[in-house]
Amino acid sequence: MTGAGIHNDDLIVVDRSLDPHPGHIVIAILNNSFTLKRLVFKNGIPYLEAENPHYPPIDLRQYDEVQIWGVAVYSIHNLNNIRTSK
Repeated sequence: MTGAGIHNDDLIVVDRSLDPHPGHIVIAILNNSFTLKRLVFKNGIPYLEAENPHYPPIDLRQYDEVQIWGVAVYSIHNLNNIRTSK
């Protein structure tokens, strides 16, 4: 999601009280797997899009279980480029 200003190792603040709308970056659960993508509608069909043109949009109709878990509202970057051990 670097095209949206979200980088690896960023901390994401998610507001679960917000109703997701087209254009929001959301945390979604697709068949028990979490993903972070932008919510869009094309011809009334909901999709999740990465901010990377190398990844195709995800057609939500292809999943048995879909839950929009929350709306991402902030991304926090490490300014010192220090990596923590994992």
